[in-house]
Amino acid sequence: MDARAQSEAQSDLHRGLKSRHMNMIAIGGAIGTGLFVASGGTISQAGPGGALVAYALIGLMVYLLMQSLGEMSAYIPVPGAFETYATRFVSPSFGFAIGWNYWFNWAITVAAELAAAAIVMQYWLPGVPSWVWSVLFLALLVGLNALSARAYGEGEFWFATVKVAAVVIFLVLGVLMIIGILGGHSPGTSNWTRGDAPFVHGLGGVMSVFLIAGFSFQGEELIGIAAGEAKDPEKAIPRATRQIFWRIMIFYIGAITVIGFLLPYTDPNLLASDVSDVAISPFTLVLRRAGIAGAAAVMNAVILTSILSAGNSGLYASTRMLYAMAREHKAPGIFAMVNRRGVPVYALIATSLVGAACFATSLVGSGKAYTWLVDLSSLCGFIAWLGIAVCHLQFRRAFLAQGHLLSELPFRARWYPLGPILAFVLCIVVVVGQGWDAVIRGDIQGTVVAYIGVPVFLAIWAGHKVVTRSSKADLRTADLSRR
Repeated sequence: MDARAQSEAQSDLHRGLKSRHMNMIAIGGAIGTGLFVASGGTISQAGPGGALVAYALIGLMVYLLMQSLGEMSAYIPVPGAFETYATRFVSPSFGFAIGWNYWFNWAITVAAELAAAAIVMQYWLPGVPSWVWSVLFLALLVGLNALSARAYGEGEFWFATVKVAAVVIFLVLGVLMIIGILGGHSPGTSNWTRGDAPFVHGLGGVMSVFLIAGFSFQGEELIGIAAGEAKDPEKAIPRATRQIFWRIMIFYIGAITVIGFLLPYTDPNLLASDVSDVAISPFTLVLRRAGIAGAAAVMNAVILTSILSAGNSGLYASTRMLYAMAREHKAPGIFAMVNRRGVPVYALIATSLVGAACFATSLVGSGKAYTWLVDLSSLCGFIAWLGIAVCHLQFRRAFLAQGHLLSELPFRARWYPLGPILAFVLCIVVVVGQGWDAVIRGDIQGTVVAYIGVPVFLAIWAGHKVVTRSSKADLRTADLSRR
């Protein structure tokens, strides 16, 4: 083997993710603590109708974005996903900013999940220091990711299976309670008509929930990252993408509807929903009414599984993004090297160390540094989604400008160009709206915390452009190669 061939072998990922892994990775991205815990607060703030509208609109946005991502990743299945698309079809500087933005988002998310997992474990073993659990869980996640892409996919498959089973059981029990078979007397539609229900605080209530719903859906874009290691991306990506609509309808719309029927929006436990107290998760409250013994313990186990799933996916996504950027000379070249199992081990180690260091800031002093890091990363997912919409518009233009036919696409996004344009607008509404309350109240610190991610992203974009003097992509010659 000559030097060039050996170098390529040392920097290529292995396509070890099967179709079932891809399906569960996509499903796992749609179910998390945002559904199991935060959904209660949304009903308290906006009422059952307001929460339903907010989740439906955000669900529509996510569906359209994943249609866009599905079209691009089925045709160009690379681990850099939208970072690569941004570089090829918008500009190298835009791709640079999108890539580092997304890596940072998930690296910080890993730290946040380590902290959350330790809080959950306090339910069973309150005497054990929280950092012990965080270290153990980080070792578990690093181990899964270090074995192979298939090991990550297998871990995510079983994590997601537990979450799916929990939601399905919840929905079945909920419907039985609504019709009066379980849990004693059915509340009927009373929780939809009491007080200001179904819409509490009107449009303002819907907007406040809009933001929470948006964060709940983050992670769906993981199928684009995983496409670079899918065994048969031309079939696996379209199949996973087509199922997104039904996942949103069944898991989110279904769960919000059931909770809205069974729990009044005035229930103080809904407003207080927090991962630190699983006893007041809306899922726990409903399961208790159904007579499920140990409902809190059951939901605690499910929420822990959800947290580990998010951490597992976060470590995978950030590692692959760092690897992809190194391949394109946007990060140190060492991060492009893989071991014999096709794992970018140096990128994994670096990301794990960054995640651990960020978690450590939560243990120092008042933990304000950690809070700022999490706040800074909170916008990063939405910025990545905005990037997906822009990339899709540019990709389709480049595809047609170079004489290709739409029939050549393994998967074609619905409602183009309206789809990515509408998704872009809705995402802008979320980004602008998330700190609007702080602006109205004149809370300078709250405003800075809410929007700090935007100027940081723009600074990285502009800085790269100034240093490299890169120009925007020429769509007539843009790289449409499938590697």
